[in-house]
Amino acid sequence: MEQTLTLRAIKGIPLVNPGDDLFEIINKAISESSERLRNGDIIVIAQKIVSKVENRIISLDDVTPSSEALKVALETDKDPRQIELVLRESREIIRHRPGVIIVEQNLGIIMANAGIDHSNIESEGDVERVLLLPENPDETCRKLQIQFEETLNVSVGVIINDSVGRAWRVGTTGLAIGVSGLPAVVDLRGEKDIFGRELLVSEQAVADELASAASLLQGQASEKLPVVIVRGFNSDAPHQNASALIRDKEMDMFR
Repeated sequence: MEQTLTLRAIKGIPLVNPGDDLFEIINKAISESSERLRNGDIIVIAQKIVSKVENRIISLDDVTPSSEALKVALETDKDPRQIELVLRESREIIRHRPGVIIVEQNLGIIMANAGIDHSNIESEGDVERVLLLPENPDETCRKLQIQFEETLNVSVGVIINDSVGRAWRVGTTGLAIGVSGLPAVVDLRGEKDIFGRELLVSEQAVADELASAASLLQGQASEKLPVVIVRGFNSDAPHQNASALIRDKEMDMFR
């Protein structure tokens, strides 16, 4: 890998709506900037604009809580309508207590509230709306990667990132929930350290590291910078989807 890694947030991405052409929006913003995509660039896209384009917006007034949702809502002191959505978007509840519910989301990611979020969503009168994660972010990344290659004749990687909390650590960090065109994990086992000792367990979650770096530019509030171009990362490791980052349940000693 080069010893210089650059990241640039692309200005001019408008507020998106369901059904918008995400490729055209991103391509237009890049074209109107002084930036031009190069082979090997990685485009990191914030989950929120992907979910909005894919119409993953839900009005809580349209949600009828199940008996299980009502029970969990009492135990967590949360809106039963939101708990109903959490249950629909999850494979299982891992832990919960008042104010917190941790689940295995349908994508296999362990996270709070199944990734359902209220922030940066346009209001609709008094109706409360929430945003769900994309249903298949790996596939969205793959389609965008193909569109960039066919339209601009450039080979790029694509990451969809989201901000998540972590066990044992304070604060959120960027996480890759969709990946195409680059290795999600680089297996360093068998390589030698600087003293010649063989690495036995080292695997580098490069897609998460790139997602987290891009998150610093994207911000969490009113920055309006959901697209970041990363330049300088190169790897001969096999390309993988984001699913490669998920630890098998049988290997998860905490479950």
